[in-house]
Order: sequence, then C-alpha cells, then structure tokens
Amino acid sequence: MSPIENHDEPLHILVVDDDATNILLIEKTLRSKHYHVSHASSGEEALTFVQQQPPDIILLDVMMPGMNGFEVCKILKSQQSTRLLPIIIITALQEKEDRIAGIEAGCDDFLSKPIDRLELVARVQALGKVKRLNDDLDHAEAVVMSFARAVEAKDGTTGDHCDRLIRLVTSFGNYIGLIPSDIRTLVRASVVHDVGKIGVPDSILLKPGKLTDEEWKVMKLHPLIGEEICRPLRSFKDVLRIIRHHHEKWNGSGYPDGLKTEEIPYLARIFQIIDAYDAMTTVRPYKKAYSTEEALALLREESKRGLWDPDILQQFIAFIEHHRGEFSLTS
Repeated sequence: MSPIENHDEPLHILVVDDDATNILLIEKTLRSKHYHVSHASSGEEALTFVQQQPPDIILLDVMMPGMNGFEVCKILKSQQSTRLLPIIIITALQEKEDRIAGIEAGCDDFLSKPIDRLELVARVQALGKVKRLNDDLDHAEAVVMSFARAVEAKDGTTGDHCDRLIRLVTSFGNYIGLIPSDIRTLVRASVVHDVGKIGVPDSILLKPGKLTDEEWKVMKLHPLIGEEICRPLRSFKDVLRIIRHHHEKWNGSGYPDGLKTEEIPYLARIFQIIDAYDAMTTVRPYKKAYSTEEALALLREESKRGLWDPDILQQFIAFIEHHRGEFSLTS
C-alpha cells in the first residue's frame, strides 16, 4: 500500500547524514512503510542530488562536516524550484537558539535524536500530505497555463505573444526597480492574462472584421472569466487583479469595472501598456505591425486622450529608447 492514499507512487525521501548508523535506522523504518529512500552523506552531496533527482521530503541532519544542515536548508528554501520542498531537521541540539536557527533557515519540522521510530513515521506522513497537496496545486496551475497557451495558439496572428510579454515585463520591471515578487506576478500574468478567452466563441475571437455591439459584449467578459478560472489557485492570488483589470483605462473608459486613475492596480497599469505596445508592433487581422516609432507615437496620443497612466508611459518610452534594437521594430 502506498504511504499516502490516492497516489500510486511512493514518496521519495532523501536522508542527509554523515552517520551510517542513523541512515540505516531511518532507511529500515521508512522502507518498512513503503517509502522510497535515498541518502547523502554531506550537505554538498545533498544539494547535487536534489538538482538531479528532486525528492519529496528531506530528512536533514544538522551536525555534518563542511556545510551544516542549517546552511543546506537555507540554500534550498531560497531557490524558487525547491522553496516548497518539505525539510525535517534532525538534531541532537536542545538549545532554543538551535531551534530558532532552524526556523530562520526555513525548515518545516524538527526531529530530535535519538530518533523515535513512531515519531519519524508520523512526521514524514504529515509532511507527505502537504507535499502531495502542493503537487496537486502545481498540476492545476499547469493545466491553467496550458489553457492560456491554447488560447494563444488559436490565433496564429499573435505569434509568441506570451513569450514576448515575459521578456518585456521582466526587463521593464528590472529597469524601474520592481521587487522580484512583483516581476514574478507580471511574468505569470503574461501567460494567463487572456485565459478567459477560452470562454469566447471562435467566431468572435478570430473574426477578422469589426465586432458587432453584441459580440463586443461577449468579448469584454473574458477578464471576468479568466479571473474565475484562476481564483481557486492560491499561487495566482496576486495575478487576479491584473487578469481582471488589464483592460481598464486611466480615464475610466475601460472594462470590466470602469476604474480610473490610481483605482486601477499599479501592476495592471504597467501590464496594460506593455500588452498594448506588443499588440501594436505585431500583425493582427485588423492591422499591420507598427514600427517602434509609430507605436510610441500612438501610445503618446492615446495617453493625451486619457487611456494610460502618463508617468508609467514616460518610464516605458524611456525604457524602449534605452533598449533600442532589443525591443524596437523599424518600418
């Protein structure tokens, strides 16, 4: 029987300890409960192992030659790819300061030496459930990302729209000094901002001519549909406001809520300008691709009519001119 119900594959546990006796005890205990167990004898070996074959849970001894367990834990928890990997610190240290050091390093639980077998199994089972839940959430996120890519693929004229947006938001975010979490939010939005178009009929989505009033009402529902698709996923919490509001306008003429000026979330104001620039500089069924000069001139003209945040637009124009050649197109 699998150690975690409703999942066929046994959890993979990495034991990191320089004491062969401790490794033998832990391996024997966990294998008797049908876990798959690997081991590493140093912090450096553990880091290499995790990169090559990521485990589900790490049991990490503190006192090892070279890099200690706290250092290994801190490194793994600081990396995007391993920050959610559950880590149990195993220690004979009983001082409060040592526990605090483990917490500050980001560990998820503690196990004291000498190891109690029942406690070992209980703690691994508890964190195994957390790991499986995170895996399920990751899978759900991947499905939403696939939906978004499918929407992009439907319209052959948009090309690699999402990938271009990712490059633009990352470079512009760094240019204006956004914090890393805000840049990550913009990167995610680059992929899923139009996922709600999956609920728009192809006859409207791919129509080469002008939409009728009724068709336009349907098209304007896509930010709300996208928000509802992504709302259940905790990892998309910060992206929801961009999905909903990336078609608002500075003067209140946008949709779906008619927000104006600083009522529009800051990251949505950034994203909508970058999204508009990319749309202007690529071929669409209803228009040719504008050159960089033409696109910037149009953005300036639209800003005078109240469509864009004027301060962000000036920053974006300076950014494009600074990176002329990288994000610029000629006629």
